[in-house]
Amino acid sequence: MSTSTAKAQAVDPVTVEIIRNGLLAVTEEMKTNLTRTAYNLIIYEALDFTVGLFTINGDTVSIGLGLPMFIRGMSETVKAKIKHFGLSGIKPGDILVTNDAYTTGSHLNHFTFTMPVFYRGELIAFTCCMAHWLDVGGTLGQVTTDIYSEGIQIPIVKYQKEGVVNQDLVDIIAMNVRLSERAMGDLRAQITAVTTGERRFLELVERYGKDAVLGSIAQIMDHSEAVARANTRSIPDGIYEAESFMDDDGFDIGKKVPIKVRVEKRGDEMTIDLSEVSRQVRGFYNSGVTTGIACAQVAFKCLTTATDYPVNDGSFRNLKVIMPMGRVISAERPYPMRVWMTYPMTVIDTVFKALAPAIPDRAIAGHHADLVFPNIHGISPADGKLFIVGIGPLGGGWGAKKNEDGVSVTVCINDGDTHNSPSEQLEAKYPVLVESYSIREDSSGAGRTRGGLGAEMVVQALSPFSLTTRIDRMHCKPWGLDGGGEAAGNSIGIRRKGRWEMDLPNAKIFNVRLNRGDAYMMQSGGGGGVGDPMKRDPELVAEDVREGYVSRAVAQNTYGVVFTAAGDVDVFATKLRRERQGPVRAEEEDFEVIPG
Repeated sequence: MSTSTAKAQAVDPVTVEIIRNGLLAVTEEMKTNLTRTAYNLIIYEALDFTVGLFTINGDTVSIGLGLPMFIRGMSETVKAKIKHFGLSGIKPGDILVTNDAYTTGSHLNHFTFTMPVFYRGELIAFTCCMAHWLDVGGTLGQVTTDIYSEGIQIPIVKYQKEGVVNQDLVDIIAMNVRLSERAMGDLRAQITAVTTGERRFLELVERYGKDAVLGSIAQIMDHSEAVARANTRSIPDGIYEAESFMDDDGFDIGKKVPIKVRVEKRGDEMTIDLSEVSRQVRGFYNSGVTTGIACAQVAFKCLTTATDYPVNDGSFRNLKVIMPMGRVISAERPYPMRVWMTYPMTVIDTVFKALAPAIPDRAIAGHHADLVFPNIHGISPADGKLFIVGIGPLGGGWGAKKNEDGVSVTVCINDGDTHNSPSEQLEAKYPVLVESYSIREDSSGAGRTRGGLGAEMVVQALSPFSLTTRIDRMHCKPWGLDGGGEAAGNSIGIRRKGRWEMDLPNAKIFNVRLNRGDAYMMQSGGGGGVGDPMKRDPELVAEDVREGYVSRAVAQNTYGVVFTAAGDVDVFATKLRRERQGPVRAEEEDFEVIPG
């Protein structure tokens, strides 16, 4: 076997653009074939997966739009597989697999398959697919305290060796998961994805030539670097810091988990220091170091190369990440990782918060930052078999910008391109009734530009089941900027025998039994506002009231807008009220700016 190590040749711009779009097409077809063949709703409807193409060194070439937080985990998993076997130990027809949480940076549910791409006997690339399996064994519905209670762990091994499937491995996996038929279906779907990537990438090479394709990839990465450096230069030099917190770790209820970030910008380079993020915690909210690095990279890409595609590692060459081990986003074995995705979102939010004084025109207020995603399990009355389902993500409010309202009922930053669970699918497949799914009035942070709104979903049990939620950011509400108000936080309520319980200490409940006719209510938070609410255009406030986004009471008391009996804005009374009431006093921001 040989590998492609020659210096990339220069390629004309037209060919580079054709190949750029060809790479995107490859990863999009990988996504399509995965969703068409997967067995679980969380893959084919929610789209909880990512696919990608990688160089022979494991650098990202193109990631199919999906979960932003996989931006580092997949690449580092490919690199770990290369290190484990060595390039000489990887043969045509091999498919490598692992779900090791400390390699992927996430939880054991993320099985990751990688396939080498050989062209005329030469290794030229890798394809990869990371997807969420609904069940991987382990404790069901409880807070875990170590990785061993979270399910089966598969080290880096060959699922397929030179075209021959390792059936012993398949049998071991099947025996250690609760829904083996579905798990095996999802496994085969992932194999379809990586083989699709191999086939289509080789077609691209056959059509344009190996040197042109690899040369174009090098130029695409160089271009991404140039764009990132240019946009980094537009940020004022300085050191910027911010703090926030998570509600708790599920064990020590009410004990805040501190988040602190430090950003240093010099010239065309940036350093994001996450050293002061909380130490790893006892509950299952930890994630691996690749996720910690991804926190910095996702924030950096949003600020510097948000529309540069395909997503590739060239975008991060001018970013340095300081990420010591042993933090809640760089946890070490055997700390639990089942709910890996929750804390990183607030870390990213806090990076944006830190940079808000430096780039007010690009800054965004805090968002709801949680999947707001309940898990239920029980015995189906239709066939007497165990069912397990996650319902969501619910979607919530995103923060406002200086000249733009936040978007409403939109999936949090961790899950990017994922979708919510269609009510019709849920009701057809599981013993549930979706009583309501609506926008949550008054959940947005007030401001000259207001935050987006959260959602409210009420689901009734048609037969007994157990409910678990792992929701955070109930108490750390999405913050506003520049005098804007904070938004409502995430919350959960339970209805038993017609009576609602809403005064829970946090939004985390574990294995709560609901009987037929009982229900739960999920409420996602909104997004923070930006600027003084008293300076919001009264006609925009009136439109928000008509749409059911803002109540009349909030319109009058927070925005200072007075209405006539007919529901129109009383311009004169509004002017007087705003003059008497003055600017709304928002909570003091807890960021610090140290000039460069």
